[in-house]
Order: sequence, then structure tokens, then C-alpha cells
Amino acid sequence: MERAGQSAARLACDLATGGGPILVLAGPGNNGGDAIVAARHLKAGWFAVTLVFPGNPAFLSAEARHALDDWLAEGGKIIAEIPPGVDWELIVDGLFGIGLERDLTGAYAEMVTRVNEMACPVLSLDVPSGLCSDTGRIRGVAVRASHTLSFIALKPGLLTHSGVDFCGSLHLDTLGLDALIPRQAPGQALSQAMVEHIMPPRPKDSHKGLFGSLGIVGGSESMIGAALLAGRAALKGGAGKVFLGLLGKEAPKIDAVQPELMLLPPQQLIFDMRLSCLAVGPGLGTSEEARQLLIAALDRPITLVLDADALRLLGEDSHLQKQLLQRTAPTLLTPHPLEAARLLGIGCDEVQNDRVAATKHLATRFHAGVVLKGAGSICMQTDGSYFINTSGNPGMGSAGMGDVLTGLIGAFIAQGIPPAQAMILAVYLHGAAADELVETGVGPIGLAASEIIDRTRLILNRWLYNQKRERR
Repeated sequence: MERAGQSAARLACDLATGGGPILVLAGPGNNGGDAIVAARHLKAGWFAVTLVFPGNPAFLSAEARHALDDWLAEGGKIIAEIPPGVDWELIVDGLFGIGLERDLTGAYAEMVTRVNEMACPVLSLDVPSGLCSDTGRIRGVAVRASHTLSFIALKPGLLTHSGVDFCGSLHLDTLGLDALIPRQAPGQALSQAMVEHIMPPRPKDSHKGLFGSLGIVGGSESMIGAALLAGRAALKGGAGKVFLGLLGKEAPKIDAVQPELMLLPPQQLIFDMRLSCLAVGPGLGTSEEARQLLIAALDRPITLVLDADALRLLGEDSHLQKQLLQRTAPTLLTPHPLEAARLLGIGCDEVQNDRVAATKHLATRFHAGVVLKGAGSICMQTDGSYFINTSGNPGMGSAGMGDVLTGLIGAFIAQGIPPAQAMILAVYLHGAAADELVETGVGPIGLAASEIIDRTRLILNRWLYNQKRERR
């Protein structure tokens, strides 16, 4: 607690550059104890600190009570309510941390609401008060922090669902306990360092046959663009050959934008072509023809990526689900929350309220790797380990983004990257491309899926170039 409080005070000093008064809110648990220690160190640093503690000192843990006694011994005072009419330089939120297991109501909920109405930065300790640290769900009401200082390790709820909007800028202090943190926790925050070396450098004696053949089935009437986006992304993602099986009667014979794509009747693609990987779903539709093509695809003994309408068909057909379970080759599912809800037979809110659990349920139920898309996409492996993606931005909430992701995943698998690694590489790269575009002013408003494709190629080649430099 002393280390956590010192860490919080250091960050608060960096944030309170104007030297104005600091409001510290301390709750009834150990999170409140951290805040009290921070208040003591800030006071010692000549900040004007007001400590609000609405709880009963008798109910504090021994360590938190010791922190309160030290504060009082240093001449500090406690009050039960936020004083009105003060222009705070910074608010330190230490009301509730990871131990919160109920919705905030009454006086605490009113206090959180007041904090959110104030026009000043807010530093939350461990997690914003009212945010479920495991799921990112809001427990009634939650502090909307400008900064969150997480202790020991990041918490899943900071990285997904509402956490990405409520935690602000994330900071981590392991408090010197690195040696005690499990080296392989079930869940990890997905970062560039984890994926930038997954794609191996290409030999000088290369040809397209070395980089696999990817088939993509979809593109029914009025949705041909979805399959084209997936195909173009796969081509720029490095697949040696990309074949599109388009269902639409008005499907073009050639992609004028990307003539390197090979367009075939979908039945020929599934039954006759020798493929390294098959992706089904972008713009597939839900017709009987689409269903029969999915049945045929599920029978192919190759790695299968299922997205969009393929997932919708699966969610509505128990026979297709049984067929999926009989597969022995790897399968990857890439649902958004509504598609995941259909597959699990639950409501979309249930999926969102515990995204990690829902993704694990899908992976276990269908013996498949799963990407649950959304803010903080969850990448679940078949062994129950998972990653929460940290790249991406609101600009990705537009049509066709999922089709681009499907194409990238398929391209990486076609090139021989194991499906589990292909999944996390594609997910992080997809978001990183969107982030770079936003930095240049392309988005988030109006960011189009087609604009992502060339940027993914640029970043991927930059990573490969950096690998080459490192080996010199």
C-alpha cells in the first residue's frame, strides 16, 4: 500500500503542473488506503490536499487504518463530502478498486456523478471507481478518468468494453513485484512487441508458391464488395495466390482495382482448388446456396476462417454447428457481439457484460480460435489463453472492417503462420493501421475499410525491415 500510494503521488505531481488544490477521494477498502497514502505524500510535497473519506474508520483493514492514522498524525484532516465551489487542479479517485462486486448506489454514486461533472483531470487508482476490473462493465455508475494507474498488472476490464472509454490514459506500476507476477497469465494485453516478429523474412529465392493459396467465398448480390475487400487485404497481406468465389449473379469476371485476384465460381473454388486456407462469410448472404457452400467448406480438411454471414448461418442451424464440431482441421471464428450472441443462444448484452467469458465459451463450445471484435477485441486460443487487443480506434466502426480482417487472417495462415499466431498478428496489425491513419488525419470520422489495406502492408514491411536491421 505504501508503494502504491507513493506511485500515485508521483504521477499526481506530474499531472498537477499548475500547483492548484488536489482532491483525494478515499473509499472503504484498500483502494482507499492507497489514496490516503498518496494524499500524505502529496501534502508532504506542499500541495494543498483535501481528503474526502465518507466511510467508517473502524471498518478499514489494518493496513488502510494505519495509512489513515499516519495521515492524521501528519496534521491531515478528513471530511465526508466533496466541498463545493473549489476549482480543483486534480482529483485522485481511490473510492473503489478491483474488489467492488456490486453496483454503486446512494452517496457513493452521487459522489461519482459529481466527479464526472467537474472540469478537471481525474486520476483513478487501479481502476476507475464503478468499473468492473474483470469485464469492463459499468456497475451502475463509474468515474470517467483522464488517467488510470494500474498496480502490479493491467486488469482486463481496463482494455475492453466500457473500460476503454472510462480509463483514459493507462499507466502501469508493478510496484517492484515483477518476480511474483505469473510469467504466463491466462490473459495478456496484445502489443506490437508480441506480433512484429511473427511474420518471417522472405528468402531471396522466393516465388508465389511459397506463400500459399487462399480461397475466399462470399460476395452475394449487392454484397460483392465485402468479398473484394477481403481479397484485396489478403493480397496486400502477402498471400501467394488469392481466389475469390463470388455468389452474385452480376459478379465481375475481374477485379479492375486488383486484377491479380482470381475470380472463380464458388463451387469450383471449394471442391477443385488446392488451397492452404479457406475463408467463408464476407458478403455470403443466407440463401440456400450460401448454406450449401458452407456445408461443403466445413467438410474441407484445411484451416477454415468463418466470418459474417457464415457465422449467422451457424447461429441459426444446429446441424451446421454439429458439422463444425466434427472438424479436425483448425477453425477460426471472427464474430462481432451480435454474431457471438446468436452462436451462444444468449443476448448481446450478456456477451458484452463479460466479453472474455463469452469468447472462452465460444472457443470451448466449438473447439475453435475466436476473435470477438469490438473495443478491445478478445483473441481466444483453444487452450483458454487469450489476448486483449490494444490497437485500434472508433474509426474502425464502419462497414467492411471485418472483411479486411478476415482477409488478413487468411493471408497469414496461407503463408504458413500457425492459426493462433496469424489471428493475433492480423488483429493487432489491423488496429495499428487504423491508428496510423488517424494520426495523419484520415479518420476517425469517415475512415473507410479500403483505406486500411495499403497501410497494413506498409506497417508489415516496416516490421520486416526492422527485423533485417536487427540481424545486422
